[in-house]
Amino acid sequence: MRYQISGKQIDIGAALQSHVQTELGEVVSKYAQRPTDAHVVFSRSAHEYVCEATVHLSTGLTAQAKAHATEIYAAFDGCCEKMDKQLRRYKRRLKDHHKDRAEPVELFGASSYILASEEPDAQSEPDSLQPMIVAEMETKIPSLSVGEAVMQMELAGAPVLVFRNESKDGLNVVYRREDGNIGWIDP
Repeated sequence: MRYQISGKQIDIGAALQSHVQTELGEVVSKYAQRPTDAHVVFSRSAHEYVCEATVHLSTGLTAQAKAHATEIYAAFDGCCEKMDKQLRRYKRRLKDHHKDRAEPVELFGASSYILASEEPDAQSEPDSLQPMIVAEMETKIPSLSVGEAVMQMELAGAPVLVFRNESKDGLNVVYRREDGNIGWIDP
């Protein structure tokens, strides 16, 4: 497994890097046969350290975890525990989908835009109805089954996931509803 361990305005020492590789390697190897790579980013937020970890699995799914603590090792350990809990919760489903899927998840390119929000105190009419684009990025849309899409959304901790439905070959959306259930939009 490839590791990318970095810090945002923090120097990451060799001891912390080796600790991350051994601990995260143990957690991921328990639940996934062939993880491909892991990205771990350390940063500071006021007096706390923040650790964000993203692990890409060979099935194409991605698991993410984030933790805060006053010590940098404690922040990583909390993040590692969350990753362990997520992967343990989805272990059976990860392995079941891995056996059915001979190839990794197919990804399609799409454009992603960030639009400027309106001023909260602006009471007047806008000059035009066209929103102002703040940023334009390339994003990937996975080709998944509905069950895999729900699992991917929960593993990533995302509120919504756009995916290409394997069975119907159209774009679908799964999202977390306010009542805690999962919604699925199939146009």
